[in-house]
Amino acid sequence: MRTQPTRQRLLATTIITGAAMLAFAAPAMAQDQEPAADEVAEIVVTGSRIPQANLVTTSPVTQVTGEDIDVAGVTRVEDLITQLPQAFASQNSTVSNGASGTATVSLRNLGSDRTLVLIDGRRMGYGSPNDSAADLNQIPGQLVERVEVLTGGASAVYGSDAVAGVVNFIMKKEFEGVQIDAQYGFYQHNNDYDGVGNLRAEIQRRAATNPSQFVLPDDNVQDGESREVTLTMGVSSPDGKGNLLAYAGYRNNNPILQAGRDYSACTIANPVAARPTTYACGGSGTSFPGQFTDYVNYAYTVGPNRTFIPYVGDVNAYNYGPINYYQRPDERYTLGAFGRYEINEHAEVFTQLMFNDYSSVAQIAPSGSFFNADTINCDNPLLSTQQRGVIGCTPALVASGGRVPFYIGRRNVEGGGRQDSLNYESYRAVVGVRGLITEGWNYDLAAQFSRVRLSRTYLNDFSVTRLIRATDVVSVGGVPTCRSVVDGTDPSCVPYDVFALGGVTQEALDYLQIPLVQTGETTQQVVTAAITGDLGQYGIQSPYAASGVKLAFGAEYRRDYLGSTTDAAFATGDGAGQGGPTIGVTGSVDVTDLFGEIQIPLADGQSWAYSASVDAAYRHSEYANISTDTYKVGADYAPIEDLRLRASYSRAVRAPNVLELFAAQGFGLFDLSTGDPCGPSRTATLAQCTATGVPAALYGNAALNSPAGQYNQITGGNPNLEAEESDTITFGFVATPSFLPRFNLSVDYFDIQVDGLISSVGAANTIDLCYRDNDPAACGRLNRNANGSLWVGTGYVENLSINIGGLQTSGIDINSGYSVDLEDWGVSGWGQLGFGFVGTWLNTLETDSGTGTASSVYDCVGFYGSAQCGVPNPEWRHRARITWQSPWNVDVSGTWRYYSEVDFGSSLTGAVAGRLDSTLDAMNYFDLAANWQIRDNVSARIGINNVFDTDPPLSVAAGTGGNGNTYPQLYDALGRYIFMGVTANF
Repeated sequence: MRTQPTRQRLLATTIITGAAMLAFAAPAMAQDQEPAADEVAEIVVTGSRIPQANLVTTSPVTQVTGEDIDVAGVTRVEDLITQLPQAFASQNSTVSNGASGTATVSLRNLGSDRTLVLIDGRRMGYGSPNDSAADLNQIPGQLVERVEVLTGGASAVYGSDAVAGVVNFIMKKEFEGVQIDAQYGFYQHNNDYDGVGNLRAEIQRRAATNPSQFVLPDDNVQDGESREVTLTMGVSSPDGKGNLLAYAGYRNNNPILQAGRDYSACTIANPVAARPTTYACGGSGTSFPGQFTDYVNYAYTVGPNRTFIPYVGDVNAYNYGPINYYQRPDERYTLGAFGRYEINEHAEVFTQLMFNDYSSVAQIAPSGSFFNADTINCDNPLLSTQQRGVIGCTPALVASGGRVPFYIGRRNVEGGGRQDSLNYESYRAVVGVRGLITEGWNYDLAAQFSRVRLSRTYLNDFSVTRLIRATDVVSVGGVPTCRSVVDGTDPSCVPYDVFALGGVTQEALDYLQIPLVQTGETTQQVVTAAITGDLGQYGIQSPYAASGVKLAFGAEYRRDYLGSTTDAAFATGDGAGQGGPTIGVTGSVDVTDLFGEIQIPLADGQSWAYSASVDAAYRHSEYANISTDTYKVGADYAPIEDLRLRASYSRAVRAPNVLELFAAQGFGLFDLSTGDPCGPSRTATLAQCTATGVPAALYGNAALNSPAGQYNQITGGNPNLEAEESDTITFGFVATPSFLPRFNLSVDYFDIQVDGLISSVGAANTIDLCYRDNDPAACGRLNRNANGSLWVGTGYVENLSINIGGLQTSGIDINSGYSVDLEDWGVSGWGQLGFGFVGTWLNTLETDSGTGTASSVYDCVGFYGSAQCGVPNPEWRHRARITWQSPWNVDVSGTWRYYSEVDFGSSLTGAVAGRLDSTLDAMNYFDLAANWQIRDNVSARIGINNVFDTDPPLSVAAGTGGNGNTYPQLYDALGRYIFMGVTANF
């Protein structure tokens, strides 16, 4: 019986002979079959279809292993991948506002759509009808043998989307026996925030006037519990020619509310003059028990005895942060099987079957009336005499039932938070046959099909239509009654009494709250035929090389389909808390590819070259409306065994996906933390603002600023999009000095340039272009409502998809590993030490908006949070680990994760001074883990991530680009994570 893994196997997997690197920094390798002692195993490395003996590829590949998953204690594979300095999280469990429910990864921070995700070298389909990036939730972590991360373009080998790079999940195979793996973990945090902003004092100050909304959490909290169990079974055929592995798994993660952390118990805002070193506890003007305003003369909230009293933002603004999920709850069931059987040397059949059922809920602050109605009838019986008087209802208007300007901003606190319930069922099947054609020639023919089904229900949102009806109330025999009941428009309407404290009834909530429903699916069909050949048998090889020219060629057909259907409430934008309509979309993309690849060994074992080779690849792709050509050339040269030089150039593409081509145009939200330039900041002139639709009387008015920092935009697809093109250059070296056995160092420079970006100018950029650069085209895309607003009602920024501008990033990756027996250091009987390091220095991360103006190109290295840079982009990130393998069947690992400081701003502005969050300090995180091989077939593990419970850096700019006043997709925001697990083999 073959058990997986034993402690003895761990070190063998972690250290690679001849290129010794710790697992999370290792060059790619694959050894599904153990070679004999006198054989050289030929393997397939990510980035090539040609089997090869050389484990060092011409394009840099970084590796993490299944053991790293155990050491890190993660139950979500994306949490491990995003610890690599090349990777950034996109969608993950910390996203609530705007969550798709998927887990995606963005290499080099170029976007998840520009990262191709593979399982055993075969691409994954769209992750969701709402997100074309692959969903890592479909991958069972305990079945992962290793993950190979390839830098830069690889479209010549894998096709579209491999622009920033490739993440290839290699699954476990050839398993015999039964294995049960179980893990439990939780977060523990001490609420003693003492960082920038004096936030605890501010929450206590606000609690004095609003105790129901401003509450400090307990000093010590434990939450976010996670549980995962995986059963793996495997059997080999009696003749040894086949193997079948089957697995089943269950995972459950509990939610964490922002209310559970003192640094997120209120939504922070910039300090006020009276407290310049203290973050203000900001909030939303859609408050509780409400804000009632005409945006010109008054702003009131509800007082006792059905009265209006002055609205004071510092007292009445709604604290919408605490009810948001910091970590979404989820539940996942997985089931699958991998199998192969060798009929003869000419035919080995294989299959891969995977099923995943994943559910999650994204919760954000309550819905309500977001200033939807713009007038009120003065004879409304819910208004008291005092209330009518202060809003300008004269006796004549009361008598006639006339209307006055009147906006209601009020949260549905009685109904609870908005909950986006997301369920995905995914299926993936691969079947194929491979084998020997004749000596030196092999084939691989495979077909794969995947499907993702989405069932989504959005709960606790208000209907705008019903809300307007429920506040348009008249008296019928002294009984407040909806006008729509009187005229028969809507007989079920119930008045929404927000004019008295405690006036909202359950009957009104039952009427106003509606579910919004979306269903949809994605499918992917791929058929691939590939042939590999060794021309060395025909004498086609360099006279200085030990092996001949090798090649691979073939054809591939792929069809990606995406379809979704939304109910009337979603499609019409009737959900008050949606920010605009969610409209169904249907479409497909078909492509036929022809590809080829060649590898030419130039020299082996020569006095002038220990080894040297060149390789190249090419792919031609035909879509319905476009065609693309991609290619790659690479070379490696080892003058001596200890040093290998490598370089590559590749052209990659990203064809437009279904969403980008066919998505309906509709409203959405964008963040603008600096506020409307025509608002109180007055960064735009009066002339500029009036020219774009701001009434002169409202210039500088606070009403132009969204209290939540969110503004309206209209986005949508474009069927005439072209493919993006990218060029990647990499060069570097790998050193394995013979004078220091089991040590290696690789240093690689990368430069990735993307042109013809499928993007948009960006709503925030459009505003800057208009008011800072006086770009008339940009000003024409601003559509303000009658009151000059871009966040209320019909105000919006037009932001449709086009091919415009580009991206460019460059830097240096450093990987190093070392393993030593302590006896070599004079300490006998104490086992071995292993060291590993992976780091990235980011040189440039430029965006070109394509407008050709002075502000069109900006660099975000070392910056965050401005309208341009968003999530922090540290100049330096690294992850270092030391592992002690004791002689007592216990391994202990310590990991150091580091992110350098970042400044608010961009290359356009430089570091913006005068803010509490001008600089987010460098962050250091330390993790500890231990594994005990109790018996040959039983091991236990325990660990603590973020041992020192380091608080995250806070920023007013986090908005929906982050969560909980910080960026949890980068920083550890939830405290220390404690986990324990056991693996048993039978």
